[in-house]
Amino acid sequence: MSCIHSYGSIASFSVPSSPSFTRRSRCASKSKLLCALGGSVAEPKVTSVAEPLLLNAVRGDDVERPPVWLMRQAGRYMKSYQTLCERYPSFRERSENVDLIVEISLQPWKVFKPDGVILFSDILTPLSGMNIPFDIVKGRGPVIFDPLHTAEDVDQVREFVPQESVPYVGEALTILRKEVDNQAAVLGFVGAPFTLASYVVEGGSSKHFTKIKRLAFSQPKVLHALLQKFTTSMTKYIRYQADSGAQAVQIFDSWATELSPVDFEEFSLPYLKQIVDGVKETHPDLPLILYASGSGGLLERLALTGVDVVSLDWTVDMAEGRRRLGPNIAVQGNVDPGVLFGSKEFITSRINDTVTKAGRGRHILNLGHGIVVGTPEENVAHFFEVAKGIRY
Repeated sequence: MSCIHSYGSIASFSVPSSPSFTRRSRCASKSKLLCALGGSVAEPKVTSVAEPLLLNAVRGDDVERPPVWLMRQAGRYMKSYQTLCERYPSFRERSENVDLIVEISLQPWKVFKPDGVILFSDILTPLSGMNIPFDIVKGRGPVIFDPLHTAEDVDQVREFVPQESVPYVGEALTILRKEVDNQAAVLGFVGAPFTLASYVVEGGSSKHFTKIKRLAFSQPKVLHALLQKFTTSMTKYIRYQADSGAQAVQIFDSWATELSPVDFEEFSLPYLKQIVDGVKETHPDLPLILYASGSGGLLERLALTGVDVVSLDWTVDMAEGRRRLGPNIAVQGNVDPGVLFGSKEFITSRINDTVTKAGRGRHILNLGHGIVVGTPEENVAHFFEVAKGIRY
């Protein structure tokens, strides 16, 4: 399947100074198109009007523009969220109450109408259901009360049963699916095994990851046992989210890029692949997106997981990322979140640059990381306005 439908150059559209792109003549509509990554590819499929734009783009259908959503689009930069936080100061309350989850998830949808509406939650949400007590403390972040360091600690980790432990997630996704009504794709998400293991071994966030690496390099069997428990649990969690209404699921492996390539191949890649294979057995049409910040050195390995979309961070040139990943995988990203602090003209130019380099089709426009706290809300509005005005 094609990733970029091009007439001998990387993009099949021109970039004028205005926010929109102009459509080129399809003089070769009956012939095969040349993929900018090399080789010939078949014509894109006709878009289904019943499916959200994001799903059509991921599957290689012919779309008029790239779908757009932003990581952390529901969050602290929005005044409506800040107001809600004053009433409900506990993050866990906000992320574990059905009504609050739905309200927060829909805040950016009501204002910006993105093409993806992602569940408001946290990758650590399943931990309590696995007998790993935790909290998310304002100003400090995640805190694991009893970090895991031994085989005995890992033995105490329970099998995750989402229907019992996080029913509010399923209920919220079902409501979101009805509220959005296929005008956008409802997105779920989970944490990847190595990233979850990093949190529970380190006791929270870390700068040097010495504890998880000590475990990996001195007691690898213990870490592998923990990773397998997270793998089995996250496979179930993705299936549960899909059955509840999620139309695509993003896997966050935020800390996998702290591993060298050879260690990534041992402690992350096989578990990611196991999750993808397991989900595809029961939900073959569910798009899976993989994001790992700072992943420039691991791109080719990320593609080996079998996911449908690799989300690039902003340190990777989009055109280079396309070339390295190959034509059979979609890409997401990858505007620097800091761009949203620039002028509207600057934001427009960076959006145009990213879409140009991504080429036509199989691209979800996004940031290369989550929206930064303090980002001007009007600049986010401008980002969506420009993005939705694009035409291939």
